[in-house]
Amino acid sequence: MRSPRGDEAGSILPLAIGYAVLAIALIVVCADATALHLAQKRLDALAASAALAAADGFALSVEGGAVRARLDDARVAEQAAALLAATGDDTALVSAETPDGVSARVTVATVWHPPIVSIVVPGGIPLEATATSRTGLE
Repeated sequence: MRSPRGDEAGSILPLAIGYAVLAIALIVVCADATALHLAQKRLDALAASAALAAADGFALSVEGGAVRARLDDARVAEQAAALLAATGDDTALVSAETPDGVSARVTVATVWHPPIVSIVVPGGIPLEATATSRTGLE
């Protein structure tokens, strides 16, 4: 006569392997999602820094007896590009402009690659960030 335990020997092994694979996939996805979030936050900070540097590239002019700080698109782009060149990474300057002559709007972009390559997380996700900064002088 067979024992009831003999029929079920080893039946827990596929379940344990399945849970282990699921746990590893979850860890990989969470690590990649965290890396993506940090990359976007870094790009946001870089865009804000470039906009701040671009807003400091003003030229003073006298209009009607009052001194005004004015920005132009060429100077904004020059200042933003100089800051991005100093970082030394592969971030690209998409646009740098002054919409109203007193604020600088800078858009930067890069491509994010996951630190842990897997079949569930695609590689090469484009990221973009835009920031605006105003001159301190009116």
